[in-house]
Amino acid sequence: MYYKLPRIEYYRPKTLEEAVRLLEEVEGSKVIAGGTDLLVDMKTSRAKARALVDVNSIAELRGVEDLGEVVRIGAATKLQELLESPIISENLPLLRAAVESMASWQIRNMATIGGNLCNASPAADTAPPLLAYEAELVIAGRGGLRTVPITKFFTGYRRTALSPTEVLKDIIVRKSEWTGWGYIKLGRRGGFTLSVVAVAALARVRDGVIEDVRIALNSVAPTPVRAYRTEEALRGREVSRDLLEKVARTVVDEISPIDDVRSTAWYRREMSYRLALDALTEALGVK
Repeated sequence: MYYKLPRIEYYRPKTLEEAVRLLEEVEGSKVIAGGTDLLVDMKTSRAKARALVDVNSIAELRGVEDLGEVVRIGAATKLQELLESPIISENLPLLRAAVESMASWQIRNMATIGGNLCNASPAADTAPPLLAYEAELVIAGRGGLRTVPITKFFTGYRRTALSPTEVLKDIIVRKSEWTGWGYIKLGRRGGFTLSVVAVAALARVRDGVIEDVRIALNSVAPTPVRAYRTEEALRGREVSRDLLEKVARTVVDEISPIDDVRSTAWYRREMSYRLALDALTEALGVK
């Protein structure tokens, strides 16, 4: 059930330092960027705030930059900007594929990549590709900047390593040579839908042998997850259909899905195997 929002104080800082100061000084304040998650949560009373600190006017939180060895994405960058960025298309195609599957054009022009991560939904669609890329998250607080690997960012169901007075500043992704990638998302309908299961896979193959592989999933555990054991079972092995069909089953032992309004735990387990197999088949170029 939706409720009317109570009277809320609103602040629109111009600098990151001002935003951090407001979060410290104004009791019950929360960061808002696109608001596509937060405002819905506030209307359903899942989230409460006495004040909103709007970070959209902070220039250093926006944009996509190719910095040579890494790509920097400002946390307040809109999802549609990522979809239209040649830097993302060229260097992070796995992330682009995930963003393309998200929401509608209207929502993507409001929603931000930082908001998708900080909301910490198990179904966050930008999380699997960024887990596979092993992104690093730059966080601003009173003590300055600190960097957290995305593998350590999600600490539980809708919980992150951010403190209430910190702001996610940047997503940093180191460039690396991958020979293939695969991304598959399953939802209740064909488009504009939350994930029932999504799988992202990266692979590097040399002379028919898997040098490296990374696999990440969402909607199958309290947080988005990496399938480390499945990855380890593939590294150093010769690429084959038989290998993939056998090893992809390992994914099921690395997840803990639940029954909810979108699916059953049983179905998520089965689809995690099927989607992992398909994503790996694409990433490894198996015929």
